[in-house]
Amino acid sequence: GPAHLFRLAGKCFSFVESTYKYEFCPFHNVTQHEQTFRWNAYSGILGIWHEWEIDNNTFVGMWMREGDSCETKSRQTKVHLVCGKSNKLAFVSEPSTCVYSLTFETPLVCHPHSLLVYPTLTEALQRRWDEAEQLLYDELITDQGYKKTLKDIFEEAGLLKGTEEKEVEKQNKKISLEFETVEKCSKEYKQLSKEIKKLKDLLSQHGIAYKGNSGE
Repeated sequence: GPAHLFRLAGKCFSFVESTYKYEFCPFHNVTQHEQTFRWNAYSGILGIWHEWEIDNNTFVGMWMREGDSCETKSRQTKVHLVCGKSNKLAFVSEPSTCVYSLTFETPLVCHPHSLLVYPTLTEALQRRWDEAEQLLYDELITDQGYKKTLKDIFEEAGLLKGTEEKEVEKQNKKISLEFETVEKCSKEYKQLSKEIKKLKDLLSQHGIAYKGNSGE
């Protein structure tokens, strides 16, 4: 992500709404604490730093996922990054059950280029993006294909988390490659054994004694 935003790491910002205190710790988590004297006052995690929200090739927010369980799912929070005079948590809402929305103001995102994704990528990934732009311009890929390429680039850069299916696919590919390697190795070994046997036979025909390695 944008290197200048990592200045916020290790810091926490709070916001009080009604009887709840919300705390946002960039690149760490979001928590909620009920400000009450009740014996069972709620205090928990609304999400742990997971991935960026990218829209129109720009970082627009941070997703905090896998918070405390809430009925059948985990609590999650989207933190919107907006330009402000100081670093502060400005607004909190719960647009749907157990999905929270936080607005974080910071002067670090006021520059028009401060949240562009492209400059944060490696040269190799930037080249892939350039190629995708060219293919789209030449109408050699569809808009959908272009978006998929960008998503793959963002995942490779670690800005987005790959889907579970993709992780499983990656593991299966790794296993099949390992199997292929072991199989290939075994095949090569058998071939070499045959050739060594031929050489041994040839040497014995000429009355030459064969001395193998001590490990043989």
